[in-house]
Amino acid sequence: MTVDKIYLVGFMASGKSTVARHLATRLRWRWEDIDHLIEVREKSTVAEIFAKHGEAYFRTAEREMLALLRPLRHIIVATGGGTFTDPDNRAAINMDGASVWIDVPLAELISRIPLDGRRPLAADRPALERLYLARTEAYRMAHLRVNASRSSAAVVADRIIEALHAFPPTIGVPFEEP
Repeated sequence: MTVDKIYLVGFMASGKSTVARHLATRLRWRWEDIDHLIEVREKSTVAEIFAKHGEAYFRTAEREMLALLRPLRHIIVATGGGTFTDPDNRAAINMDGASVWIDVPLAELISRIPLDGRRPLAADRPALERLYLARTEAYRMAHLRVNASRSSAAVVADRIIEALHAFPPTIGVPFEEP
């Protein structure tokens, strides 16, 4: 494997953080979660940040965290659900490491999303469906796509490692898992 950095992208509740932990253990790399880093810096939850400052403020914080993580190598980065949808973020991620879309069908995601307000963009079901469709178009631009439907995080991590072994040494051109 020639990749020295992996960015996990995908919709909310797709398991990016959990898969990142499994991958980091298997590869003996460090892992970071962008949403968690923002929460620590802001001393607030994502929901509180959205409520107090708005989505634009949060997206700026995402870009700042990506910039801080960019120099690090041998790291798995669990991005937020919207991080990869920003064209500048997507370009930076795809130039810096291997982007892996953790693909889970919407019906399965809905069953995973808590209705306790922790996911501010999930409050309205029709809006959530539109958001899923819009974000899926961006996720398709990831280097790899891994089907994570009804799969444990350990299995998804194994699939990612297998796909990365076949990963071309030149990063920058999206392609899908065989």
